[in-house]
Amino acid sequence: MTDIVLDDAVWADVEEGTEALLQEWQVAEGDSVDAGDVLGVAELVKTTHEITAPSAGKIARLAVAADDTFGRGAVLAVLEA
Repeated sequence: MTDIVLDDAVWADVEEGTEALLQEWQVAEGDSVDAGDVLGVAELVKTTHEITAPSAGKIARLAVAADDTFGRGAVLAVLEA
């Protein structure tokens, strides 16, 4: 199982305590994905960021719902190899 998080690099210049908004998921639980596939889109400080699959697998769980906010390091989804 692999936890999917928003890349640390996008949080680099963001004030501690700021939350991102998960705009949408482009996959559902049970979907098969390939490495690099776009899974969803998040907004952080008025900038959108694609959430991509780090490897091929199946989406085991979507941990954050669309239109919900999340903080730095939050697990957004879980990928099963």
